Amino acid sequence: MMSKLIFEKNLKGSNTFTIPPADIPEVDIATSIPASFLREAAPALPDISEVEAVRHFVDLSHKAYGVDNGFYPLGSCTMKYSPKINEWAARLSGFANIHPYQPVKTVQGAMELLYNMQNLLAEITGMDAVTLQPAAGAHGEMTGVMAIKAYHQHRNDHHRTKMMVPDSAHGTNPATANVVGFDVVEVKSNSRGLVDLEDLKSKMGPEIAGLMLTNPNTLGLFEEEIQDIAAVVHEAGGLLYYDGANLNAVMGISRPGDMGFDVVHLNLHKTFSTPHGGGGPGSGPVGVKSHLADYLPVPLVVKEGDKYVFDYNRPKSIGKVKNFYGNFGVIVKAYAYILALGADGIKDAAQQAVLSANYLRQELKKDYHVPFDRLCKHEFVATAKTQMDENGVTTLDIAKRLTDYGFHPPTVYFPLIVKEALMIEPTETETRERLDDFLQAMSRIAEEARNHPETVTTAPHNAVITRVDEVTAARNPIVKWEDNS
Repeated sequence: MMSKLIFEKNLKGSNTFTIPPADIPEVDIATSIPASFLREAAPALPDISEVEAVRHFVDLSHKAYGVDNGFYPLGSCTMKYSPKINEWAARLSGFANIHPYQPVKTVQGAMELLYNMQNLLAEITGMDAVTLQPAAGAHGEMTGVMAIKAYHQHRNDHHRTKMMVPDSAHGTNPATANVVGFDVVEVKSNSRGLVDLEDLKSKMGPEIAGLMLTNPNTLGLFEEEIQDIAAVVHEAGGLLYYDGANLNAVMGISRPGDMGFDVVHLNLHKTFSTPHGGGGPGSGPVGVKSHLADYLPVPLVVKEGDKYVFDYNRPKSIGKVKNFYGNFGVIVKAYAYILALGADGIKDAAQQAVLSANYLRQELKKDYHVPFDRLCKHEFVATAKTQMDENGVTTLDIAKRLTDYGFHPPTVYFPLIVKEALMIEPTETETRERLDDFLQAMSRIAEEARNHPETVTTAPHNAVITRVDEVTAARNPIVKWEDNS
């Protein structure tokens, strides 16, 4: 049954709250607040009792789907279960009740955590220096690319105005390069889904500032020629940027710094378990090799004797990119995650993620087209090519039908270089039984697509809202309630 908006539950006289008489002098609002800020009439708030208001929002919360509800196989998003001990750690009063304006000497525990986290992430990525300041992944991208730009400008390489981005890249890569002021040069993928080394060489020149690369890439494939790629970029005077969105596949096993990357951003809010999605919270630390360390945002946490202090004496720094020192609560959660797993546990998590992805790939190819059918890393791409060719059932149809079986759909229609793509990332936190449940649902949908395609093309059937006219919704959005009574 369709849920009503809270405004539609309005019942005059339901809200009977009364406020005791004020025991302080009243203020004349008309004289204390400028008239331009005053309403002409009271806001049209719903008249609803406390119990009905509580029930309304609890009902909405039950309709929301998250990783604590079930399997969430979004490719390139690492929607894995977040251990609740991390939440406990972030709520400890010594972390939760401090303020960034406090004197540094009163928050030495928090400072030590920040210092240790910088060093841990440097070790995991193979970098020499790390900033924890960026607020999210794309913000980390911007910070890293700004450091690359500053590096070239300080060397008087002002002619380096272009950034190379693979055609399989996450959409934030070209967007970030453009925001920082670079023109984007697209690098083609070869028939194996990897960077076309010859295309890269043909487009490399003195105007290239660098190459932004995800490894493994969005197809879940490891760039086997990564050292050759790094050599091509470096020999031309460019720098290599690592998009850390897919680090979950290789953490503890291989390091971007050892592959030849000069700068890397990480997504603490997914790779290291803290909540992901819904607009936040996020954290996108950036690590760099020594030749870029001077350009990191101020301040960095350094240790002087037995004390931890902020280092603002960095004349080449790109400056602050966020107020204070990063999203501290998220950093605490990720720190707890890293300490709990240790070096062996982090490596095991990556291996389990790779195992889960290859298990799903092997099983799903019985019913779905897998364009790059070989060993993948943490994710892989399947397609609805067979279903499209046979009965006109699309990837979107399959995704909608999956919700009827209680699963959140994978990422659809990405990467753009694969037609009808379903990008699936199972992560390391799902059991074999849960993966088998997902496989069974996908197999049933494939059978329905063969024998009863209309069941799939009209899905979902069990959701609160069924098929939406997406074109009309995009062109004529209704984003607020209007009282038409």
